[in-house]
Amino acid sequence: MQDSLINSSFKYCEEIAKNHYENFPVASHLLPREKRKYIYSIYAFARAADDFADEPGIEGGKEKRLSLLDEWHGKLKDCYNGKIYDPIFIALKKTVDDCKIPIEPLENLLKAFRQDVQKSRYETFEELISYCTNSANPVGRLVLMIFGCFDQEFFKYSDKICTALQLANFWQDVELDLKKGRAYLPAEDLVKFGYSYDELLEKRYTESFKKLMEFEVNRTQEFFDEGRKLIELTAKDENLNKLSKELKLTWLGGTEILRKIKEINYDIFNKRPNISKFEKLKIFLKSRRGQVT
Repeated sequence: MQDSLINSSFKYCEEIAKNHYENFPVASHLLPREKRKYIYSIYAFARAADDFADEPGIEGGKEKRLSLLDEWHGKLKDCYNGKIYDPIFIALKKTVDDCKIPIEPLENLLKAFRQDVQKSRYETFEELISYCTNSANPVGRLVLMIFGCFDQEFFKYSDKICTALQLANFWQDVELDLKKGRAYLPAEDLVKFGYSYDELLEKRYTESFKKLMEFEVNRTQEFFDEGRKLIELTAKDENLNKLSKELKLTWLGGTEILRKIKEINYDIFNKRPNISKFEKLKIFLKSRRGQVT
C-alpha cells in the first residue's frame, strides 16, 4: 500500500481525535510522535463505533444501531484478513501490524458499545465493573501494546486506572447519561443510601444523593490509588519510560475530576465538574516534571 495513502489515513484519524471534546488530549505531546499516530487510529475506530451506539439522529432505533455495530465488527475482522475499506481501517491495519495487536481488545470495545445500546441500568457494582472490563480496560492495554508491552502485571494496574477513569466519567456525567436514558449508578447503591430511581430521574439533590456520590467517588479513588503502581513500573522500564509521563497526565486528570466533584459538594445535577484550560495546563506541566501529587 502506498505510503501517501497510509499517511493521509493516519492524518484523518488524528483530525477525528483532535476535533472531539475530551477532558485531556487523546495523545498528548508527552508521547513520542511516532506512537501518537497509532493511538489516533484506535481512537478513530472506537469513536465511530461509539457514535453508532450513542449519537442522536440515527433512525431505526436499537436494531439499526446494533446493525451498524455488526457492520463495523465485520470491517474489523476484514481488516485483520487484509481487506480494508476506508481511512480508519487503513490506519488501523498499519497499527495492528506494526504493533502486533490481537483483535480481542478491539472486539471487547465493540461488546461494550453493543451493551450501551441494549442495557440502560445496572443492578450491582460488579455488573458495572464487568462493563468497564470491555469499555475501558482494553484502551489501556492497547496503549501498552503500542509501546511493545504485553506483560500481565502491567495490564493489571492499567485496568485499575482505566476502570477508575470510566467510573469518574460516569459520576461527572450522571445528568447527561439520564438524558440518553441511561443510569450507571448501581441500583443496590441507591437502595443502600435510601435514594430512589424516581428521585434520580427527577434529578433531586438530597443528603442521601450526596452520601451516595461521596461513596462512589471514594471507591473510585481507591481504583486510581491501586493503578498508580503502573506509573512507577513504566518509569523504571527503558522501553516504557516515555509512556510514564502520559500515564501521570491521565492519572492526574482522572483524580482531578473526582476532586472537582467533591468541590461542588457532589451536586452534579447543577454543575458538570469540568477542568479549565488553566487547570489542564497545570496538570500537563506537573506531568512533564514527573510529579504525581
